[in-house]
Amino acid sequence: MLRDVEPGSTVDCAHCGERVKFQAKVRHRQVICNVYVKGVWNRVEHFHSECYSLAGEPHGPVDTTPVVRTRARAAERRPA
Repeated sequence: MLRDVEPGSTVDCAHCGERVKFQAKVRHRQVICNVYVKGVWNRVEHFHSECYSLAGEPHGPVDTTPVVRTRARAAERRPA
């Protein structure tokens, strides 16, 4: 999933090994991957958005679907 880097992020990029950092003046994006081994969840890997492409999209194409924070907020957006 492609998401904004949130304040307080303390993860390292699985490709380059550098910290995936939040910066207030720059909206950095990250790719977050749930990794499954033999059909069972194993771990989460984080990538800088550029690094995921450089790594050859190791977990497949990126899901760019926007995040819905809460169901109530999503219901507010539905047309009447």
